[in-house]
Amino acid sequence: MDKERDNSGDFLDRVGPDISASIFRTFDHPADLLRASLVKRSWRRFVVENDFCRKLCERLFPEAAIFAAAVEVSRSAPLSPRSSPSPDSPESSGDVESRAAQAEFRIYSNLLRALVSTRRSVDCILHCIGASSTDNFPDETIENTLEPQDRINLRPSYSSGGQDEDGVTETLTYRLSSDICIVHEIRIQPFEAYFPRMVRFRMGHCKLPCESESFVTDEDKDEDENQEDIADENYVWTYTSPEFPVLQESSLQTFKLQRPVLCIGGVVKIELLGVQRQATDDRYYICVCHAQVVGRSLSPVLMVDISDSGSRLVLKYLPAARGMRGMRSKALMQDNTLEWLEWARRTRYNQTRRLATMNLLLGPVQINELDNIIGGGV
Repeated sequence: MDKERDNSGDFLDRVGPDISASIFRTFDHPADLLRASLVKRSWRRFVVENDFCRKLCERLFPEAAIFAAAVEVSRSAPLSPRSSPSPDSPESSGDVESRAAQAEFRIYSNLLRALVSTRRSVDCILHCIGASSTDNFPDETIENTLEPQDRINLRPSYSSGGQDEDGVTETLTYRLSSDICIVHEIRIQPFEAYFPRMVRFRMGHCKLPCESESFVTDEDKDEDENQEDIADENYVWTYTSPEFPVLQESSLQTFKLQRPVLCIGGVVKIELLGVQRQATDDRYYICVCHAQVVGRSLSPVLMVDISDSGSRLVLKYLPAARGMRGMRSKALMQDNTLEWLEWARRTRYNQTRRLATMNLLLGPVQINELDNIIGGGV
């Protein structure tokens, strides 16, 4: 009788899997989906087996569909969801599938939490990769656009190299602070009379391994090498914005994207459309003082592994990397050693102690509700 009462009270059993799936697909906020997974074991199993977390990620941010696989990097060997059991493994295929499904649930539930985080947006640019052309290189290099000022050593911060014809598109390409960023808006301050008429933005990843990608530096690169770095054949663009009109004035202008965009791979290209003619040499130029890519970084817990010449992207989840800086965690993650895991544990312990001290001084700190559901922070 008790068993019958329990079955009769299970919503999933009463309405059936098809209607249940239709209802679960209406959830448009991660908190609703993750709360449902906590109702009872059968509900969690239903969420896990139907990949609802991954599907919601892709619905909120279509760029997430580019991932070919997702891997949880832990103390043991990395577990890839939907992997096949080894012939020598004592586990059945059902056990492996269940563990893989649970891993995928953890990966994408943490990605969901990061996607809807209320952390403050900041300028995400880490490095300059290169510009399509530069006048007076390296004095007017793209690197000057990282500084919020009109001139560097009495020169325009950045100036294009000058074109013989109108209609040429000049570009500025930047590396963001992490592999995965949510970008809300891009800000550009053009310089004096050499304003672009329109701007457009592209986001994506480099096909080359990270260690082979180089950046602009005044000392060791010339303009020809700069052109090789930004060649379009080296990149895969997963998002292209519409064109935005530019006010013909020297002010920091904000271009808000139609929706937040998931930049997977950490590369943003700013396309400057419509150059201006200079009377002294009858050539066409564009000048830019400053540029910002405003959003939030999702590293170091979530990273991207790129292989097969950029055609295969793997989402990596590093639960032990909370509190670590992106570049440090990336270098250590490649080894996946006990030393890396111990370093991550110590870092998180120190962070907890600092939080406890703040609580004593400032009072209790509000914790995002999803932290309690998933556990930990991104």
